[in-house]
Amino acid sequence: MAGALRGVVALDGPSGTGKTTVARKLAASLSAGYLDTGAMYRAVTVAVLHAGVDPADAVAVAGLARGAELEIGTSPTRPSVLLAGKDVGTDIRGPEVTAAVSAVSSVPAVRELLVAEQRRIIQDVLSTVGGIVVEGRDIGTVVAPDAPLKVYLTASAAIRAARRSAQDSAAGRESTVDEARQSVERRDHLDSTRVTSPLRAAEDAVPVDTSELKIDQVIVALSELASQRGLLTGCAAEVAP
Repeated sequence: MAGALRGVVALDGPSGTGKTTVARKLAASLSAGYLDTGAMYRAVTVAVLHAGVDPADAVAVAGLARGAELEIGTSPTRPSVLLAGKDVGTDIRGPEVTAAVSAVSSVPAVRELLVAEQRRIIQDVLSTVGGIVVEGRDIGTVVAPDAPLKVYLTASAAIRAARRSAQDSAAGRESTVDEARQSVERRDHLDSTRVTSPLRAAEDAVPVDTSELKIDQVIVALSELASQRGLLTGCAAEVAP
């Protein structure tokens, strides 16, 4: 579909729904920026673990987050995550980080700090590139509640577990489907029951079930939604009433 994105696409959903792959490919296809907010929480978690801080110690975690030198790239084709100048793109996907990130991301002070930074990044990309696809768990509800297009990706638990296990295996991490299912269900519970910014769909989000869809089909569907909202330059829908 022709056209470049103008504005924000907020892409939320639990683990294993294809958020990262979809967000990156959608942003690349629409000449837009890309922001993985989950990577930011994972990077702070890396800092917490490296410092030997207990992820359940909210005060210590908050203090560490305030001092973390975090840089995140917004290119959909070459995303980067730096912590104190070091590339931690591989580290943030490790099992230790996955097990601890929910505790770290549930700390209100951490969320306040990172949401402010996420909003700054979004505005910077909008002013320079014009459009951005932002993925996470509270984008449509907290980070960018005024986004003109909010999408909530879902998929069956079995499909999500299979995808996560395949991702782990491809990255050289040992994981069975059963282990992956336990992991995603645990993360779902922790993220959806936390007090601050729980995982949930925004009231005006468009639900998209990816269980039986290929990535390219999801990209087409989301591109059509963006066109219908008048967010793509050069598309007829842009001037529609």
